[in-house]
Amino acid sequence: MPEVITLAAENILSPVILCFVLGLLAALGRSDLSIPESAAKMLSIYLLFAIGFKGGASVAGHGLDGTLVGTLLTGVAFSALLPFLAYALLNLLTRLDRLNAAAVAGHYGSISIVTFLAGASLLSLRGIEAEGYMVAVAAVMEAPAILTALWLVSRKGDSRLDPALLREILMNGSIVMLVGAFLIGWITGQQGMAKIEPFIGAPFQGVLCLFLLDMGLIAGRGLRRSYKVLSVGVLAFGVLMPLLSSAIGLGAAVMLDLSLGGTVLLMILAASASYIAVPAAMRVALPEADPSIYLTLSLGVTFPFNLAVGIPIYYAAALAVKGGA
Repeated sequence: MPEVITLAAENILSPVILCFVLGLLAALGRSDLSIPESAAKMLSIYLLFAIGFKGGASVAGHGLDGTLVGTLLTGVAFSALLPFLAYALLNLLTRLDRLNAAAVAGHYGSISIVTFLAGASLLSLRGIEAEGYMVAVAAVMEAPAILTALWLVSRKGDSRLDPALLREILMNGSIVMLVGAFLIGWITGQQGMAKIEPFIGAPFQGVLCLFLLDMGLIAGRGLRRSYKVLSVGVLAFGVLMPLLSSAIGLGAAVMLDLSLGGTVLLMILAASASYIAVPAAMRVALPEADPSIYLTLSLGVTFPFNLAVGIPIYYAAALAVKGGA
């Protein structure tokens, strides 16, 4: 426990987390601080390109093997199945109706790429390397959870699964950018990485700080508008779900024999909740679902919890199980 507290203190005092806190406090205090939407989109595109390209270049150096394929399949399974756990837990802890519970559940099978980046940043600060293909695992975990959420609704006779929606899910901008950059990095390998490293290397942390500042502003505004939906049961779900999911991720990482860094990142992917791809899909597929519920939970509760407390807990748990491996 003392180590978890120390890790949490170090994590909270890192520049990227403090930038999120600044944005959160500014929004809660009704400051007029803002980042233009076009600039925020550019920051997002840069981060997706950088992590995708780095991951692809790492895979090119690593090569295909059974562990890579097994980890990718595990990611797909997590994304498709974790919403069922979320749905059951929501029914146990809250009074959400079926439609809203399904919409929330979909967010908790998909991933938060920024939480993944924060975890990778912590590993980097501690000099711990992780399998480069973990970014590919993040990419394959984006969409299946959306399909599961729609199935949870359609199984009651309310069919939402149609080809146009499936195409929109799979062609979501964040998925296209992440997968596309990954493929470019894979094709060009270390030679390609050497050519653009000055662009996606040194500036990365600074861009991540600005992006998290914007995330803090968005989360703060959402909390200010939608705090009434945060019942005790809803709040409990926002904290318990990532803890349960991370434990499942830890078990899978041990079975796959991932490194310490890979174990931490798989736990983070399992524990995170989407606030970009899934909300966009829910607005189209389940327009009757209340965005103030699923966005407040994923971005206003689980995201800050993971940044401040969750990541140190997952790291400490992985360290206890894997040691320095």
